[in-house]
Amino acid sequence: MPTAAITVARPSKYLRRENTIFLDAQERRYHLAVRDLPDEEKPREKMLEQGPSSLGMAELLAVILNTGTKKEELSVMTNRIMKEYGELNILEQKSADKLAADLDIPLGKALQIVAIGELGRRAFAKNENSAPTIRTAREVFDYVVDMRSHSKEHLRGIYLNAHYKVIHDEIISIGTVDMSIIHPREVFRPALEYSAAAVILVHNHPSGDTTPNQADIEATKQIVAAGRILGIDLIDHVIVAKDSFLSIPVDYS
Repeated sequence: MPTAAITVARPSKYLRRENTIFLDAQERRYHLAVRDLPDEEKPREKMLEQGPSSLGMAELLAVILNTGTKKEELSVMTNRIMKEYGELNILEQKSADKLAADLDIPLGKALQIVAIGELGRRAFAKNENSAPTIRTAREVFDYVVDMRSHSKEHLRGIYLNAHYKVIHDEIISIGTVDMSIIHPREVFRPALEYSAAAVILVHNHPSGDTTPNQADIEATKQIVAAGRILGIDLIDHVIVAKDSFLSIPVDYS
């Protein structure tokens, strides 16, 4: 049986670049009441039309809380909550009594916020515990065992969080026996949808020869350039065959 082959094009383990950009922004001082917003900007209607990813944290909280109080309109309350507690801290609070007192909101609404935070923590813990970690091309090869023997080329995206855990993967395209068409928008659409920190591309060569052709190399360069603009690393592009694999050099210099 042929032995697996891999080019030494980067450190033995994947290393993401730091892409965080900090921007100063002035506080937004005025908030229209939800009832005064155009229908397409009301949180519930916006969520139905555009999906939950289109809503900001204050808007998502408005959907959860549904109504304001006698002394405070819903959008004013949710924006104040986010300002006073912070987007991350609000979901970490486990005491509804403390949250209600700190924010001067009804206990029932504090209970709703604490409950949704607990749901998120449990879902995250479950995913963190079950998701595989991928840091090398060998681990990619082992992970995609199901696609090594396909008779047509399949292009697959593996999407990782900042800890190199798989948060999503999907088949991006299916080509002919000798070609797979890659569009940057199709590669990075799931990355944006799932808030991925990095992407690994994998495609198979049905011929069994893992040598990259010129189209493979040019496509890799194109995806790297698009990722640089978006701040999402393409950290590897791996070609797999039934018994071997090869990593196309990814150059960020």
